[in-house]
Amino acid sequence: MRIDGEDPSAPEGGEQEYDVFARTCPSRPTLEHITGRWGALVLGALNDGPLRFNELGRRVDGVSQKMLSQTVHALERDGFVEREVMGTIPPHVEYSLTPIGRHTSKILVDLFSHLEGHMPNVLEARRRYDEQRRA
Repeated sequence: MRIDGEDPSAPEGGEQEYDVFARTCPSRPTLEHITGRWGALVLGALNDGPLRFNELGRRVDGVSQKMLSQTVHALERDGFVEREVMGTIPPHVEYSLTPIGRHTSKILVDLFSHLEGHMPNVLEARRRYDEQRRA
């Protein structure tokens, strides 16, 4: 059964049930890859189209090359990102989103927009919280 807003490319019927709240569910590591600081930002950065490794690193400000490499490999292994080696001289690699990666990225970009739009409220809540803690 498909839920409104669910990825239309997701498999349907007869599939194993997964429960992200269960400690042993194999979806947990994937959730960590997607929602970790760098995974979410990489998916969001690729939302506008393919990027080369260094372009991706510049877009995701603050990520080290090592962490970026680990992140794109994890997302590629999970099927959210694909890596294409271009037949140029010198050769270069582009990263892009797979269909499930595009769907997931859209959700994350919507979350980013929601968060950015509510930052004044968040900053005010932090200020009030910190002020109450000092009192």
